[in-house]
Amino acid sequence: MHGLFTLWLVALLGLPAHATDLTVSAAASLTNAFRDLAPMFEAANPGTKVLCNFGASGALLQQIDKGAPVDVFASADQETMDQAQSKGLVMAAQRRNVVSNTLVVIVPMAAANIPKVVADLTQAAYQRIAIGLPASVPVGRYTKGVLEAAGHWAAIEPKMVGANNVRQALDYVARAEVDAGFVYATDAALMPDKVKVALTVPTSTPLRYPVAPLSASPNAALAARFVDFLLSTPAQAVLGKYGFARP
Repeated sequence: MHGLFTLWLVALLGLPAHATDLTVSAAASLTNAFRDLAPMFEAANPGTKVLCNFGASGALLQQIDKGAPVDVFASADQETMDQAQSKGLVMAAQRRNVVSNTLVVIVPMAAANIPKVVADLTQAAYQRIAIGLPASVPVGRYTKGVLEAAGHWAAIEPKMVGANNVRQALDYVARAEVDAGFVYATDAALMPDKVKVALTVPTSTPLRYPVAPLSASPNAALAARFVDFLLSTPAQAVLGKYGFARP
Protein backbone atom coordinates (compact mmCIF):
# COMPACT_ATOMS: atom_id res chain seq x y z
CA MET A 1 0.00 0.00 0.00
CA HIS A 2 2.80 2.38 0.87
CA GLY A 3 4.33 1.89 -2.62
CA LEU A 4 1.02 2.54 -4.33
CA PHE A 5 0.46 5.66 -2.22
CA THR A 6 3.92 6.96 -3.20
CA LEU A 7 3.23 6.43 -6.91
CA TRP A 8 -0.16 8.17 -6.51
CA LEU A 9 1.48 11.10 -4.73
CA VAL A 10 4.16 11.43 -7.41
CA ALA A 11 1.51 11.46 -10.14
CA LEU A 12 -0.73 13.90 -8.26
CA LEU A 13 1.98 16.43 -7.45
CA GLY A 14 3.92 16.00 -10.67
CA LEU A 15 7.02 15.05 -8.74
CA PRO A 16 9.83 13.53 -10.81
CA ALA A 17 10.22 9.81 -10.38
CA HIS A 18 13.68 8.29 -10.15
CA ALA A 19 15.28 8.88 -13.54
CA THR A 20 16.88 6.04 -15.49
CA ASP A 21 19.79 7.08 -17.69
CA LEU A 22 19.96 5.32 -21.05
CA THR A 23 23.38 5.82 -22.65
CA VAL A 24 23.47 5.58 -26.44
CA SER A 25 26.77 5.54 -28.33
CA ALA A 26 26.02 6.42 -31.95
CA ALA A 27 27.89 7.08 -35.19
CA ALA A 28 28.70 10.76 -35.75
CA SER A 29 26.45 10.93 -38.81
CA LEU A 30 23.43 10.23 -36.58
CA THR A 31 24.10 13.24 -34.33
CA ASN A 32 21.37 15.63 -35.48
CA ALA A 33 18.67 12.99 -35.87
CA PHE A 34 19.35 11.35 -32.50
CA ARG A 35 19.31 14.72 -30.75
CA ASP A 36 15.76 15.10 -32.02
CA LEU A 37 14.81 11.51 -31.21
CA ALA A 38 16.08 11.51 -27.61
CA PRO A 39 13.34 13.79 -26.20
CA MET A 40 10.70 11.86 -28.16
CA PHE A 41 11.77 8.62 -26.49
CA GLU A 42 11.91 10.32 -23.10
CA ALA A 43 8.37 11.62 -23.54
CA ALA A 44 7.14 8.13 -24.36
CA ASN A 45 9.05 6.64 -21.42
CA PRO A 46 8.61 8.95 -18.41
CA GLY A 47 11.51 8.87 -15.97
CA THR A 48 14.04 8.06 -18.70
CA LYS A 49 16.93 10.32 -19.67
CA VAL A 50 18.71 9.53 -22.96
CA LEU A 51 22.40 10.38 -22.91
CA CYS A 52 24.00 10.38 -26.37
CA ASN A 53 27.68 9.92 -27.12
CA PHE A 54 28.67 10.52 -30.75
CA GLY A 55 31.86 9.61 -32.61
CA ALA A 56 33.44 7.32 -35.16
CA SER A 57 31.94 3.84 -34.91
CA GLY A 58 35.33 2.20 -34.41
CA ALA A 59 36.30 4.61 -31.63
CA LEU A 60 32.96 4.05 -29.90
CA LEU A 61 33.46 0.29 -30.05
CA GLN A 62 36.89 0.66 -28.44
CA GLN A 63 35.32 2.64 -25.61
CA ILE A 64 32.64 0.00 -25.09
CA ASP A 65 35.19 -2.82 -25.21
CA LYS A 66 37.19 -1.07 -22.48
CA GLY A 67 34.16 -0.98 -20.21
CA ALA A 68 32.40 2.30 -21.00
CA PRO A 69 28.87 2.11 -19.51
CA VAL A 70 26.75 2.01 -22.66
CA ASP A 71 23.25 0.63 -23.16
CA VAL A 72 22.79 0.95 -26.94
CA PHE A 73 25.32 0.96 -29.79
CA ALA A 74 24.47 2.43 -33.21
CA SER A 75 27.11 1.81 -35.85
CA ALA A 76 27.43 3.30 -39.33
CA ASP A 77 28.53 -0.03 -40.78
CA GLN A 78 28.04 -3.76 -40.40
CA GLU A 79 31.73 -4.54 -39.90
CA THR A 80 32.01 -2.61 -36.65
CA MET A 81 28.85 -4.22 -35.29
CA ASP A 82 30.20 -7.62 -36.39
CA GLN A 83 33.27 -6.92 -34.25
CA ALA A 84 31.05 -5.99 -31.31
CA GLN A 85 29.14 -9.22 -31.77
CA SER A 86 32.30 -11.34 -32.02
CA LYS A 87 33.44 -9.86 -28.70
CA GLY A 88 30.14 -10.81 -27.10
CA LEU A 89 29.19 -7.17 -26.55
CA VAL A 90 25.93 -7.50 -28.49
CA MET A 91 23.72 -10.42 -29.44
CA ALA A 92 23.03 -11.29 -33.07
CA ALA A 93 19.31 -11.78 -32.39
CA GLN A 94 18.98 -8.21 -31.10
CA ARG A 95 20.66 -6.41 -34.01
CA ARG A 96 18.43 -4.28 -36.22
CA ASN A 97 19.22 -2.29 -39.35
CA VAL A 98 17.46 1.03 -38.77
CA VAL A 99 18.47 3.28 -41.70
CA SER A 100 20.57 3.39 -44.86
CA ASN A 101 22.72 6.12 -46.36
CA THR A 102 24.66 7.06 -49.51
CA LEU A 103 28.33 7.87 -50.10
CA VAL A 104 29.04 11.15 -51.92
CA VAL A 105 31.96 13.35 -52.93
CA ILE A 106 31.66 16.97 -51.87
CA VAL A 107 33.65 20.10 -52.69
CA PRO A 108 33.74 23.60 -51.14
CA MET A 109 30.93 25.84 -52.38
CA ALA A 110 33.40 28.15 -54.17
CA ALA A 111 35.45 25.33 -55.69
CA ALA A 112 36.68 25.95 -59.23
CA ASN A 113 37.20 22.24 -59.88
CA ILE A 114 34.29 19.85 -59.57
CA PRO A 115 34.92 16.15 -60.23
CA LYS A 116 32.47 14.42 -62.51
CA VAL A 117 33.70 10.89 -61.73
CA VAL A 118 35.85 9.47 -58.94
CA ALA A 119 38.80 9.07 -61.32
CA ASP A 120 38.99 12.88 -61.61
CA LEU A 121 40.31 13.00 -58.04
CA THR A 122 43.58 11.47 -59.25
CA GLN A 123 44.28 14.66 -61.22
CA ALA A 124 46.78 17.28 -60.03
CA ALA A 125 43.94 19.79 -59.47
CA TYR A 126 42.98 17.79 -56.36
CA GLN A 127 45.84 17.98 -53.87
CA ARG A 128 44.04 17.39 -50.57
CA ILE A 129 41.09 15.04 -50.13
CA ALA A 130 39.30 14.50 -46.82
CA ILE A 131 38.73 10.82 -46.08
CA GLY A 132 37.72 9.20 -42.81
CA LEU A 133 40.48 7.04 -41.34
CA PRO A 134 39.66 3.59 -42.76
CA ALA A 135 40.80 1.75 -39.63
CA SER A 136 38.14 3.30 -37.40
CA VAL A 137 35.74 5.39 -39.50
CA PRO A 138 33.12 3.50 -41.57
CA VAL A 139 32.84 6.21 -44.25
CA GLY A 140 36.60 5.94 -44.70
CA ARG A 141 36.37 2.17 -44.96
CA TYR A 142 33.65 2.45 -47.61
CA THR A 143 35.72 5.05 -49.46
CA LYS A 144 38.86 2.95 -49.47
CA GLY A 145 36.90 -0.06 -50.68
CA VAL A 146 35.41 1.87 -53.60
CA LEU A 147 38.75 3.38 -54.58
CA GLU A 148 40.57 0.07 -54.34
CA ALA A 149 37.94 -1.64 -56.49
CA ALA A 150 38.29 1.11 -59.11
CA GLY A 151 42.09 1.01 -58.99
CA HIS A 152 42.45 4.59 -57.71
CA TRP A 153 43.46 4.10 -54.08
CA ALA A 154 47.21 4.13 -54.75
CA ALA A 155 46.92 7.50 -56.51
CA ILE A 156 44.53 9.09 -54.00
CA GLU A 157 45.87 7.79 -50.68
CA PRO A 158 48.90 10.18 -50.70
CA LYS A 159 46.42 13.09 -51.00
CA MET A 160 44.33 11.90 -48.07
CA VAL A 161 43.71 14.25 -45.17
CA GLY A 162 42.56 11.79 -42.51
CA ALA A 163 39.40 12.58 -40.56
CA ASN A 164 38.57 11.10 -37.16
CA ASN A 165 34.88 10.92 -38.09
CA VAL A 166 32.62 11.90 -40.96
CA ARG A 167 31.73 15.27 -39.44
CA GLN A 168 35.40 16.23 -39.36
CA ALA A 169 35.69 15.39 -43.06
CA LEU A 170 32.65 17.58 -43.68
CA ASP A 171 34.22 20.45 -41.73
CA TYR A 172 37.47 20.24 -43.70
CA VAL A 173 35.53 20.70 -46.92
CA ALA A 174 33.23 23.38 -45.51
CA ARG A 175 36.27 25.43 -44.46
CA ALA A 176 37.88 24.85 -47.88
CA GLU A 177 40.91 23.27 -46.21
CA VAL A 178 40.74 20.46 -48.77
CA ASP A 179 39.78 20.26 -52.43
CA ALA A 180 37.21 17.50 -51.96
CA GLY A 181 35.98 14.97 -49.44
CA PHE A 182 34.03 11.75 -49.04
CA VAL A 183 31.05 11.93 -46.68
CA TYR A 184 27.52 10.59 -46.37
CA ALA A 185 24.73 12.33 -48.24
CA THR A 186 23.05 13.10 -44.91
CA ASP A 187 26.11 15.03 -43.71
CA ALA A 188 26.47 16.99 -46.95
CA ALA A 189 22.84 18.09 -46.59
CA LEU A 190 23.63 19.82 -43.29
CA MET A 191 25.79 22.50 -44.93
CA PRO A 192 24.14 23.35 -48.28
CA ASP A 193 25.57 26.88 -48.12
CA LYS A 194 29.17 25.70 -47.64
CA VAL A 195 29.55 22.48 -49.61
CA LYS A 196 28.06 21.02 -52.74
CA VAL A 197 27.70 17.43 -53.79
CA ALA A 198 29.81 16.73 -56.86
CA LEU A 199 28.77 13.12 -57.35
CA THR A 200 27.18 10.11 -55.72
CA VAL A 201 29.49 7.13 -55.29
CA PRO A 202 27.97 3.67 -55.78
CA THR A 203 29.06 1.09 -53.21
CA SER A 204 29.19 -2.68 -53.59
CA THR A 205 27.08 -3.16 -50.48
CA PRO A 206 24.25 -0.98 -49.12
CA LEU A 207 25.26 1.46 -46.37
CA ARG A 208 22.97 0.17 -43.63
CA TYR A 209 23.26 1.21 -39.97
CA PRO A 210 22.85 -1.59 -37.41
CA VAL A 211 21.79 -0.81 -33.83
CA ALA A 212 21.78 -3.17 -30.86
CA PRO A 213 21.39 -3.09 -27.07
CA LEU A 214 24.58 -4.00 -25.20
CA SER A 215 24.57 -7.45 -23.60
CA ALA A 216 25.90 -5.98 -20.35
CA SER A 217 23.39 -3.13 -20.21
CA PRO A 218 21.81 -2.80 -16.75
CA ASN A 219 18.73 -1.44 -18.54
CA ALA A 220 18.27 -4.31 -20.99
CA ALA A 221 14.52 -3.94 -21.49
CA LEU A 222 14.71 -0.18 -21.96
CA ALA A 223 17.65 -0.53 -24.36
CA ALA A 224 15.70 -3.03 -26.47
CA ARG A 225 12.73 -0.65 -26.42
CA PHE A 226 14.92 2.16 -27.76
CA VAL A 227 16.03 -0.01 -30.69
CA ASP A 228 12.39 -0.84 -31.46
CA PHE A 229 11.54 2.85 -31.18
CA LEU A 230 14.05 3.70 -33.92
CA LEU A 231 12.06 1.54 -36.33
CA SER A 232 8.73 3.13 -35.39
CA THR A 233 6.92 5.39 -37.85
CA PRO A 234 7.53 8.62 -35.87
CA ALA A 235 11.25 7.90 -35.46
CA GLN A 236 11.66 6.93 -39.10
CA ALA A 237 9.99 10.22 -40.07
CA VAL A 238 12.63 12.14 -38.10
CA LEU A 239 15.45 10.11 -39.61
CA GLY A 240 13.95 10.68 -43.06
CA LYS A 241 13.90 14.42 -42.41
CA TYR A 242 17.68 14.25 -42.12
CA GLY A 243 18.03 12.33 -45.37
CA PHE A 244 18.28 8.78 -44.08
CA ALA A 245 16.44 6.11 -46.03
CA ARG A 246 14.70 3.09 -44.60
CA PRO A 247 16.96 0.06 -44.24
